[in-house]
Amino acid sequence: MIEQILQAKNFTKARRKVEQNGGSAGVDGMRTIELQPYIEQHGERMLTSIVNGTYLPSPILGVEIPKASGGIRMLGIPTVADRWLQQAVSQQLAMKFEFGFEDESYGFRPKRNLHQAVLQSQKYINDGFQDIVDIDLSKFFDEVEHYKLLQLIYNKVKCPITLRLIRKWLRAPIMIDGKLHKRRKGVPQGSPLSPLLSNIMLDQLDKELKKKGLNFIRYADDFSIYCKSKASAKRIGNEVYLFLRDKLKLPINKAKSGIRRPSNFELLGHGFVPTYKKGEKGKYQLVVKEGSWQSLKRKLKAATKKTKPYSFDLCLVKVKEAYRGWVNNYRLASIHGKLKSLDEWLRNRLRYCIWTDWKKPERKRKNLIRLGVNQTQAYRWSRTRMGGWATAQSPILKTTITLERLRKRGYESMLDYYLRLQPEIQ
Repeated sequence: MIEQILQAKNFTKARRKVEQNGGSAGVDGMRTIELQPYIEQHGERMLTSIVNGTYLPSPILGVEIPKASGGIRMLGIPTVADRWLQQAVSQQLAMKFEFGFEDESYGFRPKRNLHQAVLQSQKYINDGFQDIVDIDLSKFFDEVEHYKLLQLIYNKVKCPITLRLIRKWLRAPIMIDGKLHKRRKGVPQGSPLSPLLSNIMLDQLDKELKKKGLNFIRYADDFSIYCKSKASAKRIGNEVYLFLRDKLKLPINKAKSGIRRPSNFELLGHGFVPTYKKGEKGKYQLVVKEGSWQSLKRKLKAATKKTKPYSFDLCLVKVKEAYRGWVNNYRLASIHGKLKSLDEWLRNRLRYCIWTDWKKPERKRKNLIRLGVNQTQAYRWSRTRMGGWATAQSPILKTTITLERLRKRGYESMLDYYLRLQPEIQ
């Protein structure tokens, strides 16, 4: 397999993928835009070291990020050069495993996505499978046993050089707050290999559930099983718990696992609520859970923070970056009404930024006059004692910094973007 990995075409594709994905620098501080010059200077030496067995990966950089559900997730970020090599291996490794994965696995696979997983879950529920086994794997990416994962890879890939490479990446130390820590288990989230390795590991679970003829879906380490009765859900839940504990050596978070009904079940940030349309009794529609809305609002607040040294045009760019991925993720859910309300709040945030940027009273007065306010009103409002947020919501700014004027500057409402996506869904 190492021969396919070392092909120039494979490495060119890997470089482009790493550059396209971007991401933070690793422990050496090198950015993705510096990858091509680095390869031209050091690429041949790196590839030679892989073949003769002297290659050693750099430590990975440990970065803590907040989880949407609360708590902290530890990312392990390899150097850009190591990401390039890992991407090259991942591309070839995927060819060996992809066709053997089950249809119920939706995460990090070609032509499969979050929307398909959520729609399949909704279909199971609306078909009457409304007792759901919801199992939360406790820190899955930190708990994977290396020897079990390497054995699964060895079953299909007999190449010792490739296996040695993967083992070195799995065992690379992690740097947290300037200190190196050994790693003896776990797959670092943040590397190009980790999504594929997680699918290879949990494919064993997929095959066990498939063998039992169960209705289930899995997206990376999120999975749920759909049953007709609470009794069968309990029995299946116990069997899956024993399989994960004894066969895969993966612990379960018992506090977050259990038997759910659709109304208290959450999947990838989506919830399920009864629909009250005529003739659809017992059916459920998709909504967005409150935690996901709060996550979006936090991102928008950060993008429109008045103390940030952004120009207004850059602020609009940051706003689009904050909401576009989110809206795309949740475009299947009923979010029209809430998006409209959030848009109104966001426009007030933008008016607040503009008002704060004007700073001095005289500048505020002149700008209000330019926007069509008569001189007397402009003078009074420029000297108002109202706070900035109250002024942003007042008629003086709503009638001057209008939606049309914001659009001319490049503003697009979240609702407009959501509605543009609807033909794609159909």
